[in-house]
Amino acid sequence: MTALQLDIPVVFRAPAPPVPENELRQRLTNIRREMAKAGIDVIVLTDKKNVDYFTDYQELSWDHKARPIFAAISSQDFALFGSLGEATTIQLRDRIFEPVYYKGYLDEAVTAVSDWLEGKTTGSGVHIAVDYGQDMFGRGSLGLIDALSSIDASGRVKSAADAIWKVRLVKSRFEADLNRTAYEIVNTAFDQTIKHAYVGMTEYELYYLMQAQIYLNGAESADPIAMLFSSGDFAYARTAKDRKLEVGHYVWTDFRATYGGYPADRNRIARAGDPKDWELETYTAVRLLTLDVVNHIRPGITCSEVYQHFDALWRDAALGSVYGAVSRIGHGGGLDVTEPPSLSRADTTVIEPGMILHIEPKLERDGAVFQFEEVVFVTESGIEFLCPPSPETLPVIR
Repeated sequence: MTALQLDIPVVFRAPAPPVPENELRQRLTNIRREMAKAGIDVIVLTDKKNVDYFTDYQELSWDHKARPIFAAISSQDFALFGSLGEATTIQLRDRIFEPVYYKGYLDEAVTAVSDWLEGKTTGSGVHIAVDYGQDMFGRGSLGLIDALSSIDASGRVKSAADAIWKVRLVKSRFEADLNRTAYEIVNTAFDQTIKHAYVGMTEYELYYLMQAQIYLNGAESADPIAMLFSSGDFAYARTAKDRKLEVGHYVWTDFRATYGGYPADRNRIARAGDPKDWELETYTAVRLLTLDVVNHIRPGITCSEVYQHFDALWRDAALGSVYGAVSRIGHGGGLDVTEPPSLSRADTTVIEPGMILHIEPKLERDGAVFQFEEVVFVTESGIEFLCPPSPETLPVIR
């Protein structure tokens, strides 16, 4: 048994700084603009990432389902609803929101939200939206929906997802830099752990080692990641098991660790034992094709145009069928692991400066897997890599 090793840093990475107040206020200005366009008077936030984005209140309270946190934004007011236990933490620094405390659990939280709404929205005709929708996973509560619907002018709340995504899709330099740090953390961890990997080790051993290294490198969280050894039987959602690494296996992993709330969604691959010539050639071909697609991205073109460029390159390269379990070759990124838009044939979203995009076509061939998830920040003039491009040569475990 080879001893597993960790690289202990001499100096630990400092936690992410708070979001600057002027940036938080700009986010409020932006969402109020979209609310006005959509005819929404109040948005109630229940999704952790939405609450984090607008309040920068990223605390441990979300671990407890009994005492939820909500937030609400109107044209003039902004409130965060939390149990009495939140008061001490909230008062540690200045906040841009009005804290509203309740004593109790979910039912009392719902009452606090509805009472606040009735007090702030006097008169009839108020239109309320909640952040339930595509790519959002808000805290579900039938009681909350019933309470909001009883106040809404139409008797039924609507989704705030479209308005929120129009704001969240465009990132600031501050956000991009936090995301860049997250990628530095996981990419370094992958390289550090792969050099200690060996034939005969189990998936879960490499998984534990890599997760531990991610934390040592400065991640604030490291949700479970996919980590699998395979030679043609790839099951990408499978958790790490007791499969042992054999010569010819490909190691495939996909990260989730965060810094400043921003997850480092990037896959990496390695091969156990020396690859054959065709593997090296295919690795180079898919990598260069992926980079060609990346460098085609610029503001003003649509996601579907990016996909069409990819499709033409892929057909010309005659690499075989692209991985078909998903209909896109990339997606947006930010506070959520995957965000709109989709780099797909059907998505006509216009690419704008400030978007973070992941480009990751995947090829399975003869037991091998080739995938290079490149992550870029769209600028006025083109793109900027948030992490170095994938290695020019296939990482090998010898």
